[in-house]
Amino acid sequence: MLVVEDEPDIRETLRDILEMEGYRVRCASNGKEALDALAEMRPRLILLDLMMPVMSGYEFLQRLRENDDLSTIPVAVVSAVGDQRAVSDTTVLRKPVDLDTLLHVVDEQCGECRAEAASR
Repeated sequence: MLVVEDEPDIRETLRDILEMEGYRVRCASNGKEALDALAEMRPRLILLDLMMPVMSGYEFLQRLRENDDLSTIPVAVVSAVGDQRAVSDTTVLRKPVDLDTLLHVVDEQCGECRAEAASR
């Protein structure tokens, strides 16, 4: 899983929670770092903030959708602000995100990832 969030406290909290739930997590602090990470990995899910420096979540989504190799990766937007029409084909979770809702969304996309990691 790839967590793309510019706020260090939120990014680390999401990573810690998801790792405690058994997921493997990689983090990026903006869209450019996320695209760089995708050159090395194919996550089962991307948790994406929209308002970030360097490259926003909107621009990241546009580039992701334009790339045939990456466009099938599911994205869940986790953001306090934003135009939901611009991300209409993604799950949108409003900050502050409810932990149970977040884990439900993650489990829908990555439940088998957790089971695979736990069996190792």
